[in-house]
Amino acid sequence: MELMKRNFGLSVVACGLLLAGGCATQPGAVAEGPPPSGSEVVEKYLVGVDDTLSVSVWRNPELSVDPVVRPDGMITVPVVGDVLAAGKTPEEVAAEIRERLSQYIRNPQVTVSVTRLVSNAYLTRVRVTGAVVQPVSSPHRPGMTVLDAVLEAGGLTEFAAPDNARLYRKVNGKINAYPVYLKQILQKGDLTTNYELLPGDIISIPERSF
Repeated sequence: MELMKRNFGLSVVACGLLLAGGCATQPGAVAEGPPPSGSEVVEKYLVGVDDTLSVSVWRNPELSVDPVVRPDGMITVPVVGDVLAAGKTPEEVAAEIRERLSQYIRNPQVTVSVTRLVSNAYLTRVRVTGAVVQPVSSPHRPGMTVLDAVLEAGGLTEFAAPDNARLYRKVNGKINAYPVYLKQILQKGDLTTNYELLPGDIISIPERSF
């Protein structure tokens, strides 16, 4: 009974951590083939509170600023005033500023970029949950693999079911689950499923059913 409670708790934790997107992949269902690489899952970045932007207006340096997104989601731009930035892409923010500046400047050319990402901190981490010595949430590093993350979590516990591990990755707005055969990686050196990780990935290792 205690083991069942622990397994249920791990499932709840894993679902809750999946980027607040819910468990789009049904329990037991796994995606076909390896997970897509970084270039295939790039999503549009949405500006968030405390991000620093660079607003550049061509040939109008006096209108170019580097505002920080306020708690109300707004930034302040000369002449234009307050502009809602949070929840929009940089391109959408630029379009809004461009439209409002056009009342004062003929054909304004506006570009907006994010120079300091703060609101994205949660998404740029990799998490390991379940039957590991110490569940962790680590900053993502280029080249980081499944094995790297599991070792940072202190390795597996004696109750782990290593070949039932799953890698959860958000692809096109949905959470997909990919099988990871940790026993093959750790004991046989088979690195087929030692996937390179992306920001936001979650590795979940269940406990054995006795």
